[in-house]
Amino acid sequence: MFRALLFALFFGFLSLTKSSVASNLQTGIQTKVDLLKSLIYDNTKATVTLDSSAFKELIQLSSESPSSPRRVSFSVSVKSTSLTLGARQTVKYDAVLTNDGNGYDDRTGIFTCPVAGTYMFVVDSLSWSGIWLELKVNKMTVGRLNVRYGHKVDLIQMSRTVIVKLKPGDHVKVENYENGGKIYFNLYSGFTGALLY
Repeated sequence: MFRALLFALFFGFLSLTKSSVASNLQTGIQTKVDLLKSLIYDNTKATVTLDSSAFKELIQLSSESPSSPRRVSFSVSVKSTSLTLGARQTVKYDAVLTNDGNGYDDRTGIFTCPVAGTYMFVVDSLSWSGIWLELKVNKMTVGRLNVRYGHKVDLIQMSRTVIVKLKPGDHVKVENYENGGKIYFNLYSGFTGALLY
């Protein structure tokens, strides 16, 4: 019963005749959530019984309102083994420290933007010489990291930070440019992103 009421409220199939409620009805989801709350808390003519799953749905809907800011961030690293990469291979980070908003997919190494906004991304890598990494938004390169062949040290730490505007569905990834790039493991190399505003 409650689920049918909830469905009807959110999809506009319920016509409310109570004038004080009808005058406040607007198309925004926040207003519908407030209306649902008033039906539950101020039910003078009916008794509404909430089972635990319906109550959880109500809490989730009220927390997903447009007035509350969306939190999107992730931080991932190479943990278990060093990577030797082929040309145009996407770096897959195997240790996920955070993934708020669930935008980062550790199976593909790709962050898919869930919310439009301005994002900051940081790529850092402890690598051997001869590596070229690119930070890509969709197919466009927005940042590069490189350790040229012939460096006198075995390993070198490098980092790159970019701030870009994204729209929902944009893909962001770290890609190796040419064959033979090597990235050191044990949490020395990572990829981080966060929605700024």
